[in-house]
Amino acid sequence: MSSKKLAKSKRKKFWLLGLGGLLVILVIFFAFLFTSLPSPKRLETFPYPASTLIYDRNGNLLYEIYADKNRTPVKLEQIPQNLIKATLAIEDRNFYSHHGFDLKGISRAFYNIIFHQQLQGGSTITQQLVKNALLTPQRTLSRKVKEAILTFLTELIYSKNQILEMYFNQTPYGGTSWGVEAAAKTYFGKNVQDLTLAQAALLAGLPASPTRLSPFAHPDLALERQKLVLKKMLEYKMISEEEYQKAVEEEIKFASPGAKIKAPHFVFYIKERMV
Repeated sequence: MSSKKLAKSKRKKFWLLGLGGLLVILVIFFAFLFTSLPSPKRLETFPYPASTLIYDRNGNLLYEIYADKNRTPVKLEQIPQNLIKATLAIEDRNFYSHHGFDLKGISRAFYNIIFHQQLQGGSTITQQLVKNALLTPQRTLSRKVKEAILTFLTELIYSKNQILEMYFNQTPYGGTSWGVEAAAKTYFGKNVQDLTLAQAALLAGLPASPTRLSPFAHPDLALERQKLVLKKMLEYKMISEEEYQKAVEEEIKFASPGAKIKAPHFVFYIKERMV
């Protein structure tokens, strides 16, 4: 065999060995990925881990007991349309037309962040649901791959309305408030179905950065974000000019932060009996 043929044969073997090694690594990586992949069916567990509510004989709420997540699950039909529209406007306007991934939304988010200094996420509502409910917040390659796979599977298994309902119940809105019902009570002292348009717009803006936009810690930033949500709703023709002006002019009054206990002797007696 000539030296040229011998060199060519060695190069061929080298490339075959390299490709074979890469294939083995990929097989091992994806095998590990799928064995550690949580089931998207976990999303439909209802009721979600929720707070324990103590009422008096007349149905008045006395106290909420929870660990690290204050959550009161609600059905989609209990959530006002203004909150649904506000959330879609600021988080995922193409939610009902995409299949889990929105390339236009990602491009638009990058553009607004770079050129307008506007905080806007590129993740769809489905991606956010998967991240919040099924995965850890670690930013690693394997987690991003898991997120993509689970987002695809979630869109296959569930309807859009089911995904939206799970999102509203499993999204953090700041502090221990998880889900829109807990957030409405925390920030406004009312049930979610009683929110005004202005209040709904403020809540819709929080998931992008619940700590930085906290109405209790940074009310100016929270209200600035609220104005952006309302502006987007008007831009996408989700509300009228009149509704926009009324919401912008509405004075937002926040509830007092901190847990409130009514009838403390009775509440602590109940807690002791529960334990």
